[in-house]
Amino acid sequence: MEFPLDLLTSPALWLTLVLIFTMKKGIHFVPQNRGYVIYRFGKYTKTLSSGLNFIVPYIESIEADRNLKEQTLVIPQQSAITKDNIALMIDGVLFIKVIDAAAATNNITDYKLACTQLAMTSMRNAIGSMELDDCFQNRAAINAKIQEAMQEATQPWGLIVLRFELLEISIPPSIKEDMEKQMTAERQKRSAILTAEGVKIAAITTAEGQKQARVLDAEAAKSEQVLAAEASKEAQILEATGKAEAIRLVAIAEAEALTTIGASAATSEGQKAVALTLAQGAIEAHKAIAQEGTIVLTDGKTGDNIANTVAQAMAVSTAVNQSASRQ
Repeated sequence: MEFPLDLLTSPALWLTLVLIFTMKKGIHFVPQNRGYVIYRFGKYTKTLSSGLNFIVPYIESIEADRNLKEQTLVIPQQSAITKDNIALMIDGVLFIKVIDAAAATNNITDYKLACTQLAMTSMRNAIGSMELDDCFQNRAAINAKIQEAMQEATQPWGLIVLRFELLEISIPPSIKEDMEKQMTAERQKRSAILTAEGVKIAAITTAEGQKQARVLDAEAAKSEQVLAAEASKEAQILEATGKAEAIRLVAIAEAEALTTIGASAATSEGQKAVALTLAQGAIEAHKAIAQEGTIVLTDGKTGDNIANTVAQAMAVSTAVNQSASRQ
């Protein structure tokens, strides 16, 4: 389709096209988390934030489009020497964020390259101030030290260093072999210490057990002695009580027997029985005396003596009966 020649040469058409192009250069839609740096005649004027923005066409221009999101920079592997002169290969990752698009454009040519180089330098400085063992044990301290150093340096560039993380620390093979030997020796040392402590605890436990057993045995023996003594005491008390009761009963029986004998002796038949008993006792006494020796001395009045003895016994019995009858 061919346009008419007069339409192409129409001033109205060209004016319309110029107006449309001018409006397009003056109206800008800035995306979220982006910052447009505006220059006017080569001088910084303002920074456009997200949304609809207007600039003066042909006078103002967009010098830079900065990303305001958090960005990740991989720090390449490099060599670093520790305080005890051990060469290590280290690398890391850096997390930054642009908070001032104008400063990131006007104060630094390439802020990403500058941050990478600064991180490498800070890594070498941090590793150089620590010994090898500290480098493995205090990775968090190394990260914090690098982040602090970079935070001060990147502030004029309109950046904020969110965090830094060491990815890997590589050591030479010879140093690695020595460290493995050291770790093996340390494990053997700990094993020996634990074994010795176990033997010590076992010996202490055995001694404590034996001591407690002896104490328990002594207490048991003491308890048995106490029980035996109490049992013996109870037995003696019971025996003494039994003997006392027996004596009391014998005394009562004898008293009753004497009472009965005395009552019987008060009669004429009882007196005759008493006389007979006394005479028999006297005869038995003389017989016993005669049996104990081969020679018996007598005054020839043995019969009289027996009769006298019987008479005396009868007199005593009579006196007792008279006393009882008066009462």
